[in-house]
Amino acid sequence: MSALEKTAEAEILPELIDHEPQRRPMLESIYDVPVKVTAVLGKTRMNIAELMSLDAGAIIELDRRVGEPIDLYVNDRLIARGELVLVDGVLGVTMTEVVKETDL
Repeated sequence: MSALEKTAEAEILPELIDHEPQRRPMLESIYDVPVKVTAVLGKTRMNIAELMSLDAGAIIELDRRVGEPIDLYVNDRLIARGELVLVDGVLGVTMTEVVKETDL
């Protein structure tokens, strides 16, 4: 790229020339907005009679196998998949894949 082209590029897109990450002031106003985050291990369907017959210790079979990714939803929208982890006795999810709208 010639010096003339670099100068022209700097004049057209000066904010893109500076490679330092910048916080967007417009977004800061939404940082404190609460969202609902849900981790789905699996799903199943059952009728009311089956549901009413469940006792403590009953096992409910889900549509996923051990080791399959867990779906992460934000406000009921799928955003990522991850793996279930246990850290200091607390369950968590390690994100392994971010889901794009085109992947849905």
